[in-house]
Parts: sequence; structure tokens; C-alpha cells
Amino acid sequence: MGASCQESSSLLLQDLKVTIKESSLISPTEETLTHERKSIFLSNVDQVLNFDVQTVHFFRPNKDYPPEIASEMLRKALVRAMDVYEFLAGRLRLNPSSGRLDIDCKGAGAGFITAESEYTLEELGDLVYPNPAFAELVTCQLQSLPKDDQPLFAFQVTSFKCGGFAMGISANHTTFDGLSFKTFLDNLASLLSEKPLSTPPFNDRTLLKARTPPRVTFPHHELVQLQDSETTTVFEATSEHLDFNIFKLSSQQISRLKEKASESISSVCVRVTGFKVVTALVWRCKALSLVEDKEEVDDLEKESTILYAVDIRGRLDPQLPSSYTGNAVLTAYAKAKRKVLLEEPFGTIVEMIGEGANRITDEYARSAIDWGEMYKGFPHGDVLVSSWWKLGFAEVEYPWGKPKYCCPVVYHRKDIVLLFPDIDGDGKGVYVLAALPSKEMTKFQKWFEHTIC
Repeated sequence: MGASCQESSSLLLQDLKVTIKESSLISPTEETLTHERKSIFLSNVDQVLNFDVQTVHFFRPNKDYPPEIASEMLRKALVRAMDVYEFLAGRLRLNPSSGRLDIDCKGAGAGFITAESEYTLEELGDLVYPNPAFAELVTCQLQSLPKDDQPLFAFQVTSFKCGGFAMGISANHTTFDGLSFKTFLDNLASLLSEKPLSTPPFNDRTLLKARTPPRVTFPHHELVQLQDSETTTVFEATSEHLDFNIFKLSSQQISRLKEKASESISSVCVRVTGFKVVTALVWRCKALSLVEDKEEVDDLEKESTILYAVDIRGRLDPQLPSSYTGNAVLTAYAKAKRKVLLEEPFGTIVEMIGEGANRITDEYARSAIDWGEMYKGFPHGDVLVSSWWKLGFAEVEYPWGKPKYCCPVVYHRKDIVLLFPDIDGDGKGVYVLAALPSKEMTKFQKWFEHTIC
């Protein structure tokens, strides 16, 4: 049975008692700034991701690298990193000639903040549980700057009483996707160790430029035009009360789900993977959590659409460089009536997830990018699975060691289910984080446990 570890928010620290010690701007070296001023083209994939993503990386105490030493090392390494990630010191702007967002690499600076908490790392409790107070470990806006001059990137180092510390990073999503952010962290770790960059970044986003003229050659059910949607973004937070629940799947449970799926998959083109079975499980539970009663025909006839990201670096022809910086992911989708998700074998649901990913070929990807050029819209579905599971942030080796845990700062979004890596065990398990109204959460949990049995 899946382990559910929901906690009452009253058990969590409501205030981490963080005090900001210093807040400043850091910029690339003078040599970089003397180059001709330039702007970074943003693809249609980048354009729809104009919001900040905050991550926190927790580190155990290391007597050789107390927080004040690590902080100064990080500041110097970030300055050097911006010689190749120059856009991190830039600002988003609306280009008057194209009417598009781009990044003005004017060296305005990235944020660098030092802070301290009155607690020890252990006193924070379970790092996996999405504590809203973790937002104190990240700086989203610098109070000293006007709203229209905020950095795209801000880095906060918060020390704890035990000698441990946290790196809190706020980055506008136009700067990185998950894979390129992992490359950035690897490069930062290399610079901290006085080594060459592990993977020099490829910053030219024009490789994902729309064709001229744009050609939409596929129907794109995963995308919706702005004027056709009641909401402004698939990532929009909700004000309604939500219950948070974390479901832990061990590597053994994932293996059993893969075996269960393999029994009924008919397509030789779909490979059964851990991600596909977990995503299929989430889809089934989320869709059926909205069914009032299994006998309610109208509820079961409604269609459910699940969205999930697919890396397109290796799917294009020619392929994108693996070091491509920017958003090289597209939204895959699968859709089916709730009745199908209730009655069909689990392998059939996994097969639909696999077919959604297989749909994204070079031509499909180009068609989706061209759709964005013609219609201006964003991904839209009933549930989005956002996977942090295998990005490897916790595997980055810094001079003071690997992080104890890495996680995004989580907000109230009931249509996004997050996948996190296991904090202990063999590292091959996964945490599934759902936030739903109480009644839906009860049903989600019931179907979760029913499916994995």
C-alpha cells in the first residue's frame, strides 16, 4: 500500500525567523560588460513561461565550509558564471520592433542575499513536506529596486544555527528549464572547485524559432488560445482551501506497477518506464477524484486531459545541443473519458501516456512552436504532472558535499501534481505531492491505494 504522509500545517514551523543580513546586486566581470550590448531571443516556448520558479537546496553542516565561507565562495562563483550566463544579469523587456519578450543583457545585475535563521536544520522538520514558510529562504523581489527593474535571477544563502545552510534560488522560467538549470548547477559546482565548466552552455534560442511562414500541421489539443480560456494560465494558483498529501512510492512498488502495466500493453512502440506508470497512476486518481459516484453516467462520460513535459533536445532533426540553455520542453498530452480510466486495464492508461510522448516528433514540435507564433496561447488540461524526480539537483557535488534535499517552493495549485525524488531509501522511489479540496483528496487517496494493490 502506498504510504500517505499528510501532516497538519499546525505541526510545521509557521515562521523560520529569517533575518536578511545583506542584499546586493552582482554582475558579470567588467570584461564581459564591455562587450557589445545584446539581447537574447526567447522562443515561443520561453514566451509563455514568464513566471518565477523558486527552489531551495539544503546542506548539512560542514566544518571546513561554514555558511559565511560558502556564501562568499558562491558570490564569487556566480560572478564568474555570469560571464557565460550573461542573461542572468539582464532584464525582460518587450521588444518594440517585434512585439515579443526578449532579455536585455545590459548587466543590470542578479540578486545576491545573505540571511540567517534562528533554527537548526533539524528543527525545520520533514523537508519533503511543502512548508509554505520555505518561501522565507528565497528572495523573489529586491525591495531596493522598482517593480519594473527586478532581477531575473536572485540567489539567497540562509545560515542555520547548526552550521548548515540553504541556497534559495529564484529564477524566471524564461531563463532555464529543469535540465538546463541542472547544467547551470553543475557548472556552478565546477567553478566553486576552481575547475573548468563541466558543460559550457549553448545560449542561442533561435534554434527554436518559428518557421517562416509558420505551418501548423497537427491539431494541438494540449494548447488553448488566450481568448478561448476562462483562466489566464494553467499554472494559476487557487484561493480555495486545499489539503496537501504526499504519497510515497518505493522502487519496489514502482516495479510492481511496471509489471502490472506490461501485462496489458499491446503496442511495441511504448516502453514501460517509471515515469509513465506514475503519471498514469496520477491521471487515473485525479480524474476519478472528480466522479461523484461510479453509477453517475454523466460524470464518467466527461473527458479528462493530462499534460506532462517532454524534453525535445533529442527529438528534433537536427538535434538540439544537450547543453541548450532555455526551455526545450513541450507539453505532451493524453485524453480519455473517465469511464475508460475507470474500466480499462492499467496498461492501457500507461500506453496512452506513452503514445502522447511518442507523438512529439520533429515535425510535431515545429508545428507546436508555429502554433504559438500564430495563435498566442498556453498549455491547458485538467491536470499537469510536473516532475522533479530525475532532474538530479540533489546529485550535484559542491565542495561542501551534496544537498541533503532539494525542492521547489510549493504554492496552492490544485491542477498540478508534483513528483519529487525520494529523500532516503535507494533513491529510486518517488514522492507524489497532490493538493486538492478535502472531498477530492479522499477519493484520490482511495484510487491511489486501490491501483497500486
